Amino acid sequence: MSENKKQEKIKRNWHLFDAQEESFGRMASKIAVLLRGKHKTSFTPHIDGGDYVVVINSDNLKYTGNKGEGKIYYRYSGYMGGLKEINLKDKIKKDSREVIKIAVYGMLPKNKLRDEMIKRLKVYKDENYLEKDKFK
Repeated sequence: MSENKKQEKIKRNWHLFDAQEESFGRMASKIAVLLRGKHKTSFTPHIDGGDYVVVINSDNLKYTGNKGEGKIYYRYSGYMGGLKEINLKDKIKKDSREVIKIAVYGMLPKNKLRDEMIKRLKVYKDENYLEKDKFK
């Protein structure tokens, strides 16, 4: 059976996560499994057979311990003195959706399917996700 026929047979389900119920590292690892499709019996590594995932309440993201001040995100522009850093608490204030996307993106396999998998992750700041997007 060719790859196109297998991709036509893929049935994608929708999963809903609430970011205020579970710590974001544990939640991100579960989301990565769902996006990749490893929970299905028909899992094949070279075929993108994962599901859609919706995460709500990202502004109320739950984390434990000293991560608010201790976990630091880095950006580098490529120029001298261009290293920027921001801690988790400030990153959540700036854009809490980005924190979840970065965590899940790092847990996906580093191959050509990664960008297609992350497109199926929808993150919203509050629980009014149905009114805003209609699941594009």
